[in-house]
Amino acid sequence: MRFDGIIFDFDGVLVESEYAGNLHLAETLTGLGHPTSVEQSLDAFVGLGGKDFLAAIERWVDGPVPSGFHALRRAEDERAMREGVGAVAGAVAFVRALPPALPKAIASSSSTEWIRAHLAHLGLADAFGDHVYSGREHVARGKPAPDLYLHAARAIGVDIAKTLVIEDSPVGVTGAVASGAYVIGLAAGRHCGPGHAERLRERGAHEVVTSFAEIRI
Repeated sequence: MRFDGIIFDFDGVLVESEYAGNLHLAETLTGLGHPTSVEQSLDAFVGLGGKDFLAAIERWVDGPVPSGFHALRRAEDERAMREGVGAVAGAVAFVRALPPALPKAIASSSSTEWIRAHLAHLGLADAFGDHVYSGREHVARGKPAPDLYLHAARAIGVDIAKTLVIEDSPVGVTGAVASGAYVIGLAAGRHCGPGHAERLRERGAHEVVTSFAEIRI
């Protein structure tokens, strides 16, 4: 094997939540008086979480987060956690095919509550054990800082230089490359439109693939 450990992003890598989430986000901002297309939302917000996400919203609307925004987003998140979101094609089989002894973790900008709810929907509740890490809960600086990947690598006991990170967003690839990991950009989700793979290459991904079938560990 080429790697001693593997770290996955979550949204857009294991679950098809990026497109669905950004469609709702675009509709929410538009309804609050800030016309936004799903393409614009995907370009501006994918990979961000916590205060970085809210700062991006403020930049987009050129002012404070609109009144009512948080309640609408919270209601949508609760619905999605109840009902689930489909897996990215090939994701579940890829995770299940990994050697059980291979250290593995999730490093995501989403909350651990969100991640664990969707892992359960995917039938992967047991796949990562305690190694589910959130940029808003486990480190002071979320993506695109490298901190979350470094935290996850330490937690699973592997050298970041011998760790594979699978990321789907330019923000995520930027942070993963900065951490010193080997980074595969995955352009397999519905949100990955024309030019997405090239954006991942521009951010420094060592490889870019369009399916899990292309990943060799």
